[in-house]
Amino acid sequence: MTINVPLDNEGFLLNRDDWSEQIAVELARTDDFEMTEQVMALIREARNMYDEDGVVPPIRIFAKKQKVSTKDLYDIFKKGPMKLICKWGGLPKPTGCV
Repeated sequence: MTINVPLDNEGFLLNRDDWSEQIAVELARTDDFEMTEQVMALIREARNMYDEDGVVPPIRIFAKKQKVSTKDLYDIFKKGPMKLICKWGGLPKPTGCV
């Protein structure tokens, strides 16, 4: 499957409403990452937090709410966990230290 939705120059969705779990799988694949249920669950939770708060959660708050450490998130994602969660989750690019 190819991604048939508009992306910015960094691969983030331009329209949050275009997001689906299939799109998330494809976005991850373009980053040479094989989506897992664990990662999809993190994406779903970040989307829920964004819907509730209107902002992308900082990594420390996100990790604490998921009952994992920031190191755990880096072990899963290798680099920039919140950036990838947001990118694959159709959320705005996080600001600040991510």
